[in-house]
Amino acid sequence: LICLDCHLHSPTYFFLCHLSTMDICYASNNVPHMLRNLLGQGRTISFAGCGAQIHLYLIFALTERVLLAVMSYDRYAAICHPLPYALIMNRRLCLTLATVSWALGFLFGTLQASLALHLPFCGPCEADHFFCEILAVLKLACTAATANKVLIFAVCMCFLLFPFSLILISSLHILATILRIRSAPGWHKTFSTCGSHLTVVGLFYGNAIFTFMGPGSGNSSGREKVLSLFYSLVSPSLNPVLYSRRNKQVKEALLKLQRRKRVFHSV
Repeated sequence: LICLDCHLHSPTYFFLCHLSTMDICYASNNVPHMLRNLLGQGRTISFAGCGAQIHLYLIFALTERVLLAVMSYDRYAAICHPLPYALIMNRRLCLTLATVSWALGFLFGTLQASLALHLPFCGPCEADHFFCEILAVLKLACTAATANKVLIFAVCMCFLLFPFSLILISSLHILATILRIRSAPGWHKTFSTCGSHLTVVGLFYGNAIFTFMGPGSGNSSGREKVLSLFYSLVSPSLNPVLYSRRNKQVKEALLKLQRRKRVFHSV
């Protein structure tokens, strides 16, 4: 839809396109094997398959955390600096920010997965989880995974708390700008543009912080399995709905696309 409609060729929808692609890959990585397990059609996975699942899972999760912070900066620039917005968020900067997000996710995701998969596993290798999640797999190692846990904590500090702090700072600036708007329509329009993003941020970061930095985060309790299921399946499914539900431009683009299809079929 973003590619087909020229009115959606803006920095906001450019980053939203990356987020949507990531959510599709995120869910596709975990959901098929998870459903196979839940339906009782085999609960085994090869070591290579488990390693690939962990690797891709970490890449998409870390990239999404950085990308959500980038999208918050984009909203900050659009609302707090509307006149020079086009100059600030130029095409070169957008491409650079998207590339950096993917590069950081790939680099640190690969590092974490490599260290985890090089540990010795004695067996029986039965992970207490719905899919190959890194904390559940680390429990199966024969030796102490201290280095891995320290790395996970450091990555959480860099990819959870730091981006989340940037999002909070940008949100406070946006809130201050919204409160200075006197007209009710302008206030409502401005608030609705960032309300969906803050909802997505709250769902994703809240679950990730509780899962990886909460008390007893390495024990794979029932609560943590439900949380990981939520941010790996429910959150990616809700993102398109949350971003498009109150977005007038997306609704108009969908209506135009439907009209084109009707004309095409009538011809």
